[in-house]
Amino acid sequence: MICKQLIRWTFVSACGLSLLATSATSGVHAAPPPVPETVYIHVDAKDRGTAFPHFWEQMFGSGRAVLALRDDYRRDIVTVKQATGFTYVRAHGIFDRGVGLFHLDPQGQPVYNFSYVDQIYDGLLARGVKPFVELGFMPPDLASNPKDLFNFWYHPNVSPPKSYVLWDGMIKAFARHLIERYGIDEVATWYFEVWNEPNLSFWGGKPTQTSYFKLYDHTARDLKSVSSRLRVGGPATAQAAWVPAFLDHTWKDHVPVDFVSTHVYGDDTAKNVFHTDEHIPRSDMVCRAVDAVHRQVEASPYPHLPLILSEYNASYMNLPNVTDSAYMGPWLASTIRQCAGKVDMMSYWAFSDVFEEQGVVQSPFYGGFGLIAEDRIPKPAFNAFAMLHRLGHARLPVDSPLALATRRKDGSVVLALWNYAPPVGTTATYTVGEPEGASKRFIVDVSHLAAGDHATVWRLDRSHGDVIGTFDAMGRPAFPSREQIRELRRAAEPSPPQQLAVHDGAFRVDIPPQGLVVVELH
Repeated sequence: MICKQLIRWTFVSACGLSLLATSATSGVHAAPPPVPETVYIHVDAKDRGTAFPHFWEQMFGSGRAVLALRDDYRRDIVTVKQATGFTYVRAHGIFDRGVGLFHLDPQGQPVYNFSYVDQIYDGLLARGVKPFVELGFMPPDLASNPKDLFNFWYHPNVSPPKSYVLWDGMIKAFARHLIERYGIDEVATWYFEVWNEPNLSFWGGKPTQTSYFKLYDHTARDLKSVSSRLRVGGPATAQAAWVPAFLDHTWKDHVPVDFVSTHVYGDDTAKNVFHTDEHIPRSDMVCRAVDAVHRQVEASPYPHLPLILSEYNASYMNLPNVTDSAYMGPWLASTIRQCAGKVDMMSYWAFSDVFEEQGVVQSPFYGGFGLIAEDRIPKPAFNAFAMLHRLGHARLPVDSPLALATRRKDGSVVLALWNYAPPVGTTATYTVGEPEGASKRFIVDVSHLAAGDHATVWRLDRSHGDVIGTFDAMGRPAFPSREQIRELRRAAEPSPPQQLAVHDGAFRVDIPPQGLVVVELH
């Protein structure tokens, strides 16, 4: 096949049908540019392929639930919805003090106030997004330890309930209210996840696992007592933990469970996730963990239970050289390739930097988790999601770890190609240096391609669809002026697509380090 590709490429190159990442310099004495490393890609457009649901863009995480009342949060929801078509959003804190759902009256009787709950969920549904309901944290009046506060800026209470009678009553009242307001046919399409990361200090119960299982048991049975159609799951753990123990427990004690959820981040360590001393690179950690949990579910009494990665990202820290940078393009594409077929839904943390866990945002680009920075400025990661949304729903075989090949229902072929390079060094606030490695030249041969002689190409790299260069040139102002914000939004826009000539299904494209390209052949 490589011989065939080379023969075809000789003809294509002679005809000048190439798209280069940079222009050659002119001049008699100019040194020739270095020859990029070559990657050969062959795709058979007529291959039957395998199903390729867009599992990576069905759900996104968000800042705490009460932020859904803010105008910029809602605008960011619309922007991400338009780019990805996503269905679910997951937020902490629907039971937190700021939402005001639960308190005790002077006689110690529960009082429920659904005003903010309704405004939060009405706002999501009006924008075509459903809640993935994380059931937490503890309302202050229900907390067994009022001082057991997590060190987020808004200090949620993470203690167990002081009374499971009161907790059961609240969960049932919450479920009944949602069904009365939105109808069981709607609410049955939501997900209800019990708590957040109980294996870490987000849960104050002792012993940790046993007390969480008690919380889960009560909550799952409460929801099912209101309607058997409500979907409930857990254990919502960090670092892909507890899944076998959780499923053994629910099976043994006949506790309802409709899905498994857990979390993992690119910079979680092998020691924390796999209890080994090996080094697993950021590019591989998420899907190594997904593969392990996928196999755990298959080996459990529930081998067909849906697996939902309800939080993931390349980092759980605020690293501008990671989550704010073009690095996220190839990282995301590689993660999709590795995780495909092993997980039902993944929730990127998070869709927006309308986010307050570390306090009020002090700069638009501080390494926040969101796809969209403060002041509604899209990051490179947003453009990566928008580009990868173009992939088809049938995956075609391709023998390369740097490519995804897909086919749409109309028969058109869409490829993602990337040049992965690790994050570059940083100071406390910004990226310094150039990515490691050299450009890669992809020589692509698509056999049995339907009639067509051109392709549309979208690019993301440090020169295309990356706002950070413009922000750097401004001197990285902490509080940009309104004119600067407008300039940053313009700079954040995706680069205009390029047209690429194709001869007999063959073309080439050069990609710089940390670059992502999506090619649509038509």
